Amino acid sequence: MELKDYRRQYTKGGLARAALPKNPLDLFTQWQSDAAQAGLADPTGCVVATVQPDGSVRQRFVLLKGFDEQGFVFFTNYQSDKAVALASYGRASILFPWNELDRQVSISGEVTKISEEASDAYFSTRPYASQIAAWTSDQSRPIASRSDLEAQYQRAVERFEDTDVARPPHWGGFRLTPQRIEFWQGGSDRLHDRFVYDFDAAWVLTRLQP
Repeated sequence: MELKDYRRQYTKGGLARAALPKNPLDLFTQWQSDAAQAGLADPTGCVVATVQPDGSVRQRFVLLKGFDEQGFVFFTNYQSDKAVALASYGRASILFPWNELDRQVSISGEVTKISEEASDAYFSTRPYASQIAAWTSDQSRPIASRSDLEAQYQRAVERFEDTDVARPPHWGGFRLTPQRIEFWQGGSDRLHDRFVYDFDAAWVLTRLQP
């Protein structure tokens, strides 16, 4: 299959150093808001890349559920492949592919579990079906058929038929504390604008060649 002719110009606008804030979270906040207002299907969606215990590298799509000066928070099954990788290596990279805006943001840093109280608080806000699904799936493990998965779901429904759905002990949040944040804005003729913030006691801003 030939793919060499699939290309386009990036025309959504440039990124000037003089307009960039000292704190990259200020720019991320603006770009995240822009993605939501643009009507993207998953404006908080990001790709999490991890180093597995065997040394291989994997990626998967998750939804960002919060961020502040302490870091970027997402939730998962603690027994999943990504959680096992995070427990083993303690570092990850997340990428926000806002292609419709000709933008990408890549964030790298250390990853730790959030508190059980914070995981409980978020879990309580999830839709009922999502709460049940957290009990249903033995994430990343093989299963024989879709019908087996649906049967597991139904058993979870019956288990919590007359009570609130508590957070499973194997499910909760991770926080990525950023040490490097790169902003990419597509430019015409492949002259893209790339700026990276590195943290060394304070944020240091550098323009990179495209």
